[in-house]
Amino acid sequence: MNRNTDSGIELHQNTPDAGRRNLLKLTGAGAAAFGAASFLKTPNAKAQNMSQDWDKVFPKSEKVDHEKVTFKNRYGITLAGDLYLPKDRANDRLPAIVVSGPFGAVKEQSSGLYAQTMAERGFVTLAFDPSYTGESGGEPRNVASPDINTEDFMAGVDYLGLQASVDRERIGVIGICGWGGMALNAVAADKRVKAVVASTMYDMTRVMSKGYNDSVTLEQRTQALEQLSRQRWVDAEKGTPAYQPPYNELKGGEAQFLVDYHDYYMTPRGYHKRAVNSGNAWTITTPMSFMNMPILSYIKEISPRPVLLIHGEKAHSRYFSETAFEAAAEPKELVIIPGANHVDLYDRMDVIPFDKIAGFFNQHLAA
Repeated sequence: MNRNTDSGIELHQNTPDAGRRNLLKLTGAGAAAFGAASFLKTPNAKAQNMSQDWDKVFPKSEKVDHEKVTFKNRYGITLAGDLYLPKDRANDRLPAIVVSGPFGAVKEQSSGLYAQTMAERGFVTLAFDPSYTGESGGEPRNVASPDINTEDFMAGVDYLGLQASVDRERIGVIGICGWGGMALNAVAADKRVKAVVASTMYDMTRVMSKGYNDSVTLEQRTQALEQLSRQRWVDAEKGTPAYQPPYNELKGGEAQFLVDYHDYYMTPRGYHKRAVNSGNAWTITTPMSFMNMPILSYIKEISPRPVLLIHGEKAHSRYFSETAFEAAAEPKELVIIPGANHVDLYDRMDVIPFDKIAGFFNQHLAA
């Protein structure tokens, strides 16, 4: 694990020979923002060949039907998703929910678990891989964008609204971790969505531009952008982007939240070979657009539609939800889960308040 400086940023000289060893690190962006190491050699712009096997990190429910689907976003990128439908749906048009996250995860992990569980509770749900990741299309691989990834949620709403089993006037969104911030941003703009839940939410533009607890100074930010800008010449010269090194390989002495990420992404609990955070990596220049584009500027415009924020009491990221809650307009609710850390809300069925989430959507997606 590379060390963090007291300032929260560690800069390495960028030269053509330095290659993939050179990178920017912002405070705490580590496991949460950038995931883990290596790179995926899958440069196809179309959706990757989708596995038809049940390759999720959670067991398949006998209460729902499941199918693999694809759909396109506004930029023409083909997204891959898992569609979950209640078995007892008959010919009814049901309320539906688009789900994605965490940042650097795939639909076979937390978002799929949320989607399947909500389908058990009577909703048609769609868990998808964001652009450039997992089985979705886009090149180069493993790039994130506050704009395109916000659009990905809206494309999911497009898709669900065309399904015969869905009442398009009753669509909600769930975003997990870094995709919680994307979900809030998408719903602020997309007035078709009637309600939104952000679970263990990260504001990725805030953490990448300011570091954890907003500790990065203007001088440090300028230095970081200087390096990232020059990295673009390195990438342009080589014709391929450089990728970041491992974050989730523990060597001892790491902060507890990094240990928690490792426990989910790098062990049988949550490891998935296609996840950025499970032994793969974002491009070095991924932070650039996040550092100059605050995604929660218009959170008040979600109102009068309701917002439910859920966070763990012990989560290092709790302040993101608390700040978002303060900025949002009514109707809004913040639920703090006693004793829970950040990743407990990824998959702990005894911790995630599914009764609360289902009740929220039953109320606000009512016919």
